[in-house]
Amino acid sequence: MGKIIRFTLVIFTVLFLAPWLTSLAYGNVNGDSGLDGIHVEAADVSAAPTATIFSQAGGGVTPGDLFYIDATDSSHDMLVSLYITNAYELIPYLRYLILKVVVYYEDKDGQWIKTPSWHGNPAVDTYITLRNSHVNLALPGLTRYKITIESGSFYCIKASESGNDVSPQFYLTIEPV
Repeated sequence: MGKIIRFTLVIFTVLFLAPWLTSLAYGNVNGDSGLDGIHVEAADVSAAPTATIFSQAGGGVTPGDLFYIDATDSSHDMLVSLYITNAYELIPYLRYLILKVVVYYEDKDGQWIKTPSWHGNPAVDTYITLRNSHVNLALPGLTRYKITIESGSFYCIKASESGNDVSPQFYLTIEPV
C-alpha cells in the first residue's frame, strides 16, 4: 500500500509541480523602424533569456538577447523604447519580475561591448519590471546594437493552470532624438 501511495505522489509531483524551463522573453517586429537606414530584428528564441519557474518559488534569469538594431546606415540619434506588452497578464502568476536591460554595440572587429550612456558617461543600470513595464534608451546612430537582458529575478505565485505561457512579451519602438 505504501508503494502505491509513494508512486502516486511521485507521478503527481512530476506532472503538476515540476519546473518549467521557459523562454523568458520574446519579441516580434516587422523589421522597419520607421527611420531611414535603421533596421530592427527580434532575437531568435534560442538566444532569448530563460528561467526555470516553480510555483511558490523565486529564481534567477539566464541572460539572453531581445532585439538587434542595425543603425550603421543612419546618422540619426534615436530614442529606443522597450515595453513589456503583457505585464497585466503576468501579474496573477508573478509577484515580481525585475530584469536588467543592457545595450551592447558592435565594434569594428565584430565584438559586442557594453554601451556607455549618452556622451560617454558611465552607463547607469536600467531595469524593466512588471510595475515599470517600459524603459527608454538614447542611442547614437552609425552603429549596430543588441538589446539584452543581463540578469533578473522573479517570484512565481502560482503556476498557470491552463498552460498559458508566463513569459513577458517585448515590443520595441525607435524615434529620432
